[in-house]
Amino acid sequence: MSLKRIAEELGLSLTTVSRALNGYPEVAAATRRDVMAAALRLNYKPDARARGLALGRADAVGIVFPITTGDLGDQQFLQVASSMSERFAQAGLDLLIMSAPAQDELAAYERAITGRHIGVFVVPRTRLHDQRLELLQSRNVPFVAYGRSSLPAQSSYPWFDFDNLAGARMATDRLLRLGHRRIGYLGAPPEYNFADQRYAGFCASLKAAGVALKPTSVQRNALERRSGYAAMQKLLALPQRPTAVLVDNNLAGIGAVHAVLHSGLVLGRDLSVIVYDGLGSDSVVRTSVTAVMQPTPAATGLALAELTLARMRDEPVESLQKLCMPELEIGDSDGPPPATS
Repeated sequence: MSLKRIAEELGLSLTTVSRALNGYPEVAAATRRDVMAAALRLNYKPDARARGLALGRADAVGIVFPITTGDLGDQQFLQVASSMSERFAQAGLDLLIMSAPAQDELAAYERAITGRHIGVFVVPRTRLHDQRLELLQSRNVPFVAYGRSSLPAQSSYPWFDFDNLAGARMATDRLLRLGHRRIGYLGAPPEYNFADQRYAGFCASLKAAGVALKPTSVQRNALERRSGYAAMQKLLALPQRPTAVLVDNNLAGIGAVHAVLHSGLVLGRDLSVIVYDGLGSDSVVRTSVTAVMQPTPAATGLALAELTLARMRDEPVESLQKLCMPELEIGDSDGPPPATS
């Protein structure tokens, strides 16, 4: 039995019937009694998706993600998605992850918006100038950004993020205290907001210590294992290689650490390395890596899910912005610079 049958019998709109069945306070008590009686008489069994569409709200959360083979091996992303999915399931919602070519993300959002089966989006890996956020705002489609962006204004939408600048400064300051002055940087492309913030923190610490930044010791093109490996090889091949390297993401960090080990160097003795987010629990590297650590992926996924559910309840935007502070976890991959350096 459908909502339409009840609406036709009582001469009410689908919206009124749905609101009556779901206990909305604006529905008159007499109308609610009539609707409940008709539902019982007609043996109505609610269908979550139909109810959502009748109310103009879909019962699914969407993520558009340009998944590559590197992303499929990203244990942290999968754990975040799994944690979100579990929480949404408790609320009767599905999490739909839609793959799209990196150059075609906006078109994927357009299709998802037109299809009307997504009620709210979680937007990952925000960019400095993020057209995805602009599109969703222009269409008045609710979303939560996983990370901040300079465009549109951060104050105008819900977001969950980490203090990336502070985390990079923690790592760089540690290397400086250990005595390093030739510090390299290996990171994600600068279009990503987290990469821009972390690089800014790195540069700020060097400047505060009066240490010159050497452009040849900077590689900002790595967001997966293979590119991280290649970027570290370039740093190691410099005539005067860095004595320490900060890697701003864990996927590139896995490749970078393997490049160091394959070159015959010893982590923490011949070259110090700090990796943002570490190497993951499935790492086969025996040396424990010093890392800038953030809340666990499961905790991050839960926090994102709660913000998304609050967004669906139309809670005030200013209450839906969460910034987490990272911590430095000391391992064996860093130490004083080699005596011969």
